[in-house]
Amino acid sequence: MKNLVAGLLCLSFAGVGCAAPVSCAYGVYGEAGKAPVVISNPTAKGAQAPERYTFIDGRRGDVNAVDAPVRCAQGVVSVRQADGRFLAQPKVALRETPTHFKSHGTELAGVLIEPAQPGGRSPLVVFVHGSEKTPGIGGYYPYMFAAQGLSVFAYDKRGTGASDGDYTQNFELLADDAAAALDEARKLGAGRYSRAGFFGGSQGGWVAPRAAALAHADFVAVGFGLVMTPLEEDQQQAVLEMQEKGYDAASMARVREVTDATGAVMASHFTSGFDQLAAVKRKFANEPWLHTIEGEYTGEMLAENEADLRRTGAPRYDNLNILWNYDAVAAIRALDIPQLWVIAGEDRDAPGAVTRERLTVLKRAGKPIDLYVFPHTDHGMYEFVQDKDGTRHVTRITDGYFRLLADWIRQQDNPPYGTGERLP
Repeated sequence: MKNLVAGLLCLSFAGVGCAAPVSCAYGVYGEAGKAPVVISNPTAKGAQAPERYTFIDGRRGDVNAVDAPVRCAQGVVSVRQADGRFLAQPKVALRETPTHFKSHGTELAGVLIEPAQPGGRSPLVVFVHGSEKTPGIGGYYPYMFAAQGLSVFAYDKRGTGASDGDYTQNFELLADDAAAALDEARKLGAGRYSRAGFFGGSQGGWVAPRAAALAHADFVAVGFGLVMTPLEEDQQQAVLEMQEKGYDAASMARVREVTDATGAVMASHFTSGFDQLAAVKRKFANEPWLHTIEGEYTGEMLAENEADLRRTGAPRYDNLNILWNYDAVAAIRALDIPQLWVIAGEDRDAPGAVTRERLTVLKRAGKPIDLYVFPHTDHGMYEFVQDKDGTRHVTRITDGYFRLLADWIRQQDNPPYGTGERLP
């Protein structure tokens, strides 16, 4: 989805642009007993996109960018120390086993990353993509898990990286792929792991619980995901926009009426619902908020005339095989394994209020769910500064988030986790 993908593009911080490409091998760097740094694939587009660094405390950026604390020269990674000097960091030895496996006849590329000399059997976690088209192999999440002693299986979503097939956002098909990934990881790591499960971020929060049921996983963790339908996601985004602009409850009820109409067209795959949409556009034509709505897709649909929507709406807005009425609650209710849900407190792309309420209800019904919220974070668990006009500028991933994920997967509890709050 457009908003979730946009967050993966190259960010420019306070006058610091993207650096020139470098040639340090992806992986974990650091000395024993000190906080490691992960070098991962670019998140910007283009051949000149630089690699990225990520510290376990959430600091991120482009390698070799102006004033960046991480440099790469001739394959050597150096990190700035407290006294300003740059000190070369050794690459942490990891056991990496590339593989290919099949799901529904499509060959997918994956890699199992394990401690080189495991001290006992570590948990095994399969990393499930969000909506991004960037490859999962070489990303920072798998190496951040590995940096904390976990075994992790990363794979390129179908239609991305080294995997075959066509890119899709069909949650059922992606769940089958994720389940096949866990099967492959179990085979490759046989005898070297304790329990096995999934982590899914963003859209992966729709996929991972379903995959956990299919693969009989031992646990599932989700970061900044949603327990609602994609149609509800659009509506919640639009409502949050109105709240931030100071509109009253009556106006937000009218906004819901509009998103119900755009959602009906979308859910029909542009075969019906046009009369309802035209009616709400006429009804609220004089409302000042009507043409300020964005949402996931509602704003764009409102700007289109009906003839164009009928002719070309489906290939432009509904070309990823999304299950618009996907029942996320049912997928979670079907599980009796431990679940961790981590919510970004001020998430604009995936507003968390409804998700939090539904998870609380499921927890009260006896589901083994742990729920954490990190306040003042946006989608991706990013902290930010905000201009007077509401524009946000990402600063870092919030401290404590990566440690929380790894500790929970290890069945440990070592708070505090930054500003993270565990909800009763």
